[in-house]
Amino acid sequence: MNITAVRHYKRHLALRRPYTIARSTISAVEIVFLEVHLAGGLVGIGSSSTDQDVVGESADDTLANLETRAAELLVGKDIRTFQGLIGEVRGLFPLHPGTQAAIDLALHDAFCQWIGIPVADFYGRQHHRLPTSVTIGIKGVDETLQEAQEYRQLGFRVLKVKTGLDVAEDVERLVKLRERFGNHFAIRVDANTGYDLERLKAFMKVTDGLDVELVEQPLPPGNEEAIGTLPGEIRSRLAADESLKDASSALRLCHGMPYGIFNIKLMKCGGIMGALEIATIARQAGISLFWGCNDESAASISAALHAAFACPHTRYIDLDGSLDLAEDFVDGGFILEDGCMRLPEAAGLGIKKRDS
Repeated sequence: MNITAVRHYKRHLALRRPYTIARSTISAVEIVFLEVHLAGGLVGIGSSSTDQDVVGESADDTLANLETRAAELLVGKDIRTFQGLIGEVRGLFPLHPGTQAAIDLALHDAFCQWIGIPVADFYGRQHHRLPTSVTIGIKGVDETLQEAQEYRQLGFRVLKVKTGLDVAEDVERLVKLRERFGNHFAIRVDANTGYDLERLKAFMKVTDGLDVELVEQPLPPGNEEAIGTLPGEIRSRLAADESLKDASSALRLCHGMPYGIFNIKLMKCGGIMGALEIATIARQAGISLFWGCNDESAASISAALHAAFACPHTRYIDLDGSLDLAEDFVDGGFILEDGCMRLPEAAGLGIKKRDS
């Protein structure tokens, strides 16, 4: 079954509400979509939503790459060779994981639609249902509690609270969450590189009794040696995010084991194939998997969920990125019930282009 056409386009999508992290405030996102059309009429869909600060690729970079090379690389090729095609793309665009991801996802979707099974089953499904966290940005105590109450009413049981600007304020918000909601929520923290070692130590000490499940990327990349000086019990609850980009960085992070958890994002590592390479390394090192996202379309969120469900050592998911969008360009991809995510009974990624 040959690829007959590719189509790509960029969309500027507003968020339902802006949010603040340690680096910036975000109110909208640019997403690049890619369609791979097969001779039999099937269409595979991929998307890219990169973070310029983390991976060094903008939506315009992705779009330019697809405009100049996508048709040449893909049109006329047999979809059965999709993994080899992804390998070619990775070789051509080694510094552009967003470009890799858009093509990787679209090819996975098209191939698995053609053979008639979900992507997770192609790789060997290990999970069927997992709770996702929902994210609260850096904001005041009252706003934090109000947003948490909204999530409670929607059925969510896991919060990820952004921190990293002021330790005292970070701790106050967590204390107030526990006072108001008790143990209703599991609480995760994402410092987005906002701490230094001393502030991290202070934060971990003061929050010791608050049952914080994990802390994501507390220090900027390059501080792994400093993190390695912390007790093993603390390091086991630290998750690498900005420090973890691809399989090579995963290998480096296994030396000395500064992190007990790897946060895999398809937009950092170039898609499903790159993610599974990291997952294989982590499994051999005894490192748990935490699947994250940017503000993304359900197209790439569903791809991350398929990859997560194919890995036995997946322990956490934070795949709420499409819930932040005021609108999307695809439907389907996952089913969200009482804060838990599962996959639909559909081939490929289970997504369809939304009717205009």
